[in-house]
Amino acid sequence: MNNLTIDHGAAHATITLNRPEVRNAFNDDVIAELSQAFTQLGQDSQVRAIVLAAEGPAFCAGADLNWMRRMADYTHAENLADAGQLAEMLRVISTCPKPTVARIQGDVYAGGMGLVAACDMAVSVDTANYCLSEVKLGLYPATISPYVIRAMGPRAAHRYFLTAERFDAVEALRIGFVHVVVSADQLDAQVNTMLQALISASPNAVKQCKTLLQDVAGQDINATLIAHTVQGIASIRASTEGKEGVQSFLQKRKPAWQI
Repeated sequence: MNNLTIDHGAAHATITLNRPEVRNAFNDDVIAELSQAFTQLGQDSQVRAIVLAAEGPAFCAGADLNWMRRMADYTHAENLADAGQLAEMLRVISTCPKPTVARIQGDVYAGGMGLVAACDMAVSVDTANYCLSEVKLGLYPATISPYVIRAMGPRAAHRYFLTAERFDAVEALRIGFVHVVVSADQLDAQVNTMLQALISASPNAVKQCKTLLQDVAGQDINATLIAHTVQGIASIRASTEGKEGVQSFLQKRKPAWQI
């Protein structure tokens, strides 16, 4: 992969955006590589968690300028196909069966906001700035909107989608877009703390939790939803890891999945 690097650690993998010369802006090649990387790592039984990181001063500045120049001449059909690739990449990241952590070492703009929002967790340096800048260009953040609105909430989205204001990491934390803000020298330690928590959990339970979050979030609490959750807990209690987890707790020992 020309635009990404993939490194394997102890039970986790790190996908790093490696285009610092263009502030890690993405184009159709980057989108395809990210989709492939998250798909492959999501299916790798040795990988228990995935970190999305970036090289250079910016995490991701959104769309690559050369790509935008090409898009200016696209037909409507070509724009549909192109947007569909971006939407599929975000879906692949969001529904990846492995938990995902965004390691944000620099600024996040436009489409980059979608990358962060599609991850399960986000850790940011205190110097990072954030911006949904699309309306300044006569566009709007349509493809990333389901993930960004879910991450920051509708009320904050009303402000930042419409004004395209830049906001800092403290504000990103306040509105829930990121989970932790730290100094640059503490970034890796905080990411590692999250990784250790994820890796110590039951792999099957984590996978099922991700599905549960997709199924339950925003749904009406009715008989159908309740029946779904009842079926879910009954099934996981009877699973191999479910039984092992309860037995290890009662026997005061580590479960078999812990490294």
